[in-house]
Amino acid sequence: MRPHEPSVERVSRGVAASGGVVHGRVFRIGSGMVDVRPRSIAERETGEELERFHRAITETRHQVLEIHQRVLLAMGATEAAIFEAHGLVLEDPALVGEISRAIREGLNGAEYAVQTVCSRFCAALEAADDPYLRERAADVQDVSHRVIRNLLGEMGPNLANLAEPVVLVAPDLPPSATALLDRSKVLGFATDRGGLTGHTAIVARKLRIPAVVGLGDVSRELQTGDHVLIDGHEGVLVLSPTDATLFRYGQIRERREALEVRLQAVRDLPAVTLDGARIGLAANIDEPSEVASVRESGAHGVGLFRTEFLFLNSEVPPDEDRQYAAYRAVAESLAPDPVVIRTLDLGGDKLVDPDQTAEQNPFLGWRAIRISLARPEMFRVQLRAILRASVHGRIRLMFPMISSIDELIEAKALLEECRSDFVRQGVAHDPTLQVGMMIEVPSAALLAPHLAPHVDFFSLGTNDLTQYTLAVDRLNPKVATLHNPAHPAVLRLIRATVEAARAQGRWVGVCGEMAGDPALIPLLLGLGVDELSVTPALIPAAKHLLRRLRRDEAVAMAERALGCSRAQDALELSRDLARTAAPELFSAPE
Repeated sequence: MRPHEPSVERVSRGVAASGGVVHGRVFRIGSGMVDVRPRSIAERETGEELERFHRAITETRHQVLEIHQRVLLAMGATEAAIFEAHGLVLEDPALVGEISRAIREGLNGAEYAVQTVCSRFCAALEAADDPYLRERAADVQDVSHRVIRNLLGEMGPNLANLAEPVVLVAPDLPPSATALLDRSKVLGFATDRGGLTGHTAIVARKLRIPAVVGLGDVSRELQTGDHVLIDGHEGVLVLSPTDATLFRYGQIRERREALEVRLQAVRDLPAVTLDGARIGLAANIDEPSEVASVRESGAHGVGLFRTEFLFLNSEVPPDEDRQYAAYRAVAESLAPDPVVIRTLDLGGDKLVDPDQTAEQNPFLGWRAIRISLARPEMFRVQLRAILRASVHGRIRLMFPMISSIDELIEAKALLEECRSDFVRQGVAHDPTLQVGMMIEVPSAALLAPHLAPHVDFFSLGTNDLTQYTLAVDRLNPKVATLHNPAHPAVLRLIRATVEAARAQGRWVGVCGEMAGDPALIPLLLGLGVDELSVTPALIPAAKHLLRRLRRDEAVAMAERALGCSRAQDALELSRDLARTAAPELFSAPE
């Protein structure tokens, strides 16, 4: 590769997708897009063109199946599921039907029909409010490029035969390329697009390859041969790092490695503060295959089992037996630790529904408990599956996005119907199953004194609670900086929720991103929450910090924070306490 060494150091910041610090030469690859020009066909040629299209679909399906099997053996079920999603794209009747119509009625060549139709699908996904949906645009794009290349007889990006260890830089790394890369030759990933739930981040974390995504236009600014440093902990890419920068990051890497040893030492110890307050520390998961990471992290069970993956990976809602098997697998694997299962929390834009029209604001629309209550038969299937699984461990159930007491009462009534049916039918279930609800909207926090008598616990979804309280879409880059969970209004809603729960003898957990942020953990501790539930990878640092804090000091700090008029002032109070207790968690370059 041709060396290219700009003399001036330059820093770019993105999303920290996979931890680690590495430096090396850039190997830049394109987006995998194929240049397809418009091509019109005669009406008599449509049959032949449709046959070409369906042959390419079949060939792509075989390729995706082969990749799925190789990834399953090399990485496991979670990563292989990416290619199950690719298979579903190829089976999507709406997508295949629209491409066929573009050929048959629009008289377009197959390649151009695939490109135009899939581009529209990708644009719709990328415009969605939900980050999961936006990440799925990459799946549709990767599959469409593969179909087009098969139509043209061209090869795609090949990362299996790299000549030397490199840092891969690209607009976005196609899943099919990253899945087959030579791990010994890839030092790190850096991409323009992507987020924490994207395929690049998933693969990077699984392979323990440092990665920074969401860097904007960095792939246009870098060339093959450039020297870069990747900091996957802080989300930083440094072009042409100086000797001083390399030395500083070398020290940082040594400190991080030492910290990892310290974090592992507390893995099996309880999360108890210096003054004896025991805090529940649980994990957030999306699917049963993540159970191993929960155990490895030292978490005490699962505080949030998102059930959406079962629905998103299926063309029709999963039946009772399939859901029961998934819930039972997690409960049995983690017993006697508890597992909190959240019922379906999808937006109306994410659930297959031919009668559902596009919503201008899905976050305020038909989603979560609103869908479940509008579809009681589908809801009963999930409730029955959870009840059946409850005898195989310590399962707890919670309802998402409750905004009124009527919704809670209606949801519990359906649960009681299922329980009564099981009693009559002699179906085993746990009669003491704890039932809780999410506090995600201000109305629920303000109504907490009235809601608490009807549940066993509250779980604060601080991402949405902050968003709804501040009227800020945290996914909108123009206003994302206004999304601050340390805002005094949000803190007062959290305090009100905790006080209402205490009055009824209920416990309160937090399962939003706030719970995994070391700078904010002292605030939550001081506000009186009983449990933090975070991504398994964040458990060790959270436990390390909790074991170095005093709850009485956190309570005093939280009282001062509640009196602040600015979010930044409250955040600084909490961060200062965390830094004093565990400065090693905040080590970063100047």
